[in-house]
Amino acid sequence: MTAFPSRELAEQLVATAWSAYDAKRTIDHLVEVSAHVSTNRVFRVVFDDSSHIVAKISSYGSYFLFAEDHDRLFTSAQLLRGTRWEGFLAEVLPRDGHAYTWYDGTYWVAFYTDVERAMQLPSILNDDQIGNLAREIASFHRECSQIAGSLPATSNSVKGDAIHLLDQLSHEFASEHFGLRHDDIEIAKRSTHEFLLHLEHIRFDEWDKIPVLVDWNLGNFSVKHHDAQFELFSRWDYDWFRIDTRMLDFYFFSRVSSETGDRTSFTYSPHTLLEPRFIKFLRQYHEVFPLTKRELLFLPWAYRFFILNYVIREGAKFFREDISVKFRKDAVRIYLPMLDDFDASPLLAVLD
Repeated sequence: MTAFPSRELAEQLVATAWSAYDAKRTIDHLVEVSAHVSTNRVFRVVFDDSSHIVAKISSYGSYFLFAEDHDRLFTSAQLLRGTRWEGFLAEVLPRDGHAYTWYDGTYWVAFYTDVERAMQLPSILNDDQIGNLAREIASFHRECSQIAGSLPATSNSVKGDAIHLLDQLSHEFASEHFGLRHDDIEIAKRSTHEFLLHLEHIRFDEWDKIPVLVDWNLGNFSVKHHDAQFELFSRWDYDWFRIDTRMLDFYFFSRVSSETGDRTSFTYSPHTLLEPRFIKFLRQYHEVFPLTKRELLFLPWAYRFFILNYVIREGAKFFREDISVKFRKDAVRIYLPMLDDFDASPLLAVLD
């Protein structure tokens, strides 16, 4: 894996990328705003006129998927203009009508508008806040479903990612590659195989796909209050953007809605999917943008995909090494086995 860039190298990369974009504006200084849990480095770029933007340096995954995703993100933001969601997404800076990304063969850089950040929701939401958030997310998803048909397909897909992982887990050196015991690899392989069989069974290829952001930790978005209610105000951080089923977003909503709230200590247990507080979230969402039985029953499978893809397959590329090692072991020894007895039927109460 590419080494995490030093501060000196990171500043050089941002300066070079910006010079290739707009050499007329001079950078005064950089302020690091990285979350320090991933392999990305993120900076606020301050120019000599005190204006500012945000720069992200990455070597996670593939530059070509990064460039493709950012172009879709740019187009999504453009298509949302004229709706109440205009300005909600931090926009990728464009060139010639497409997202601008810079690449030197090792690292890549994108620039974004530095969106205004309003209030952050509390770490543990009350009942009114859960319902409010659910209605706001449903409204946003509904608008995203309206623009989805105008977006080109992406190269990555749920099925494609799972097939890739199954191939990796079947390799003779899988244990060394993933840093897991042979028994752990067998658990992950079985779970991936079951997931792919389920996709075939439900004809997943025919499902509606919309732009989804997947990671809805409270630190990724802000809200603006109006009397006793709030509206989603701004959103940033697009590391896990994709065009796929809206169900991929819901695991993080279950975490945000949970009685333990959105914590900085990372755990990825599925128990939050069955908490009464999340059922409340789903009910309120359903009133604005109705869910179907097959979508609700897919929620534990969407969670399974999150664990398989973002924790096991991509974890070492995205998370810091100390975090990714722990996550992978927990995934195969705790979280995936929990799905063997997971009963999703309580979720169907949302439809009553």
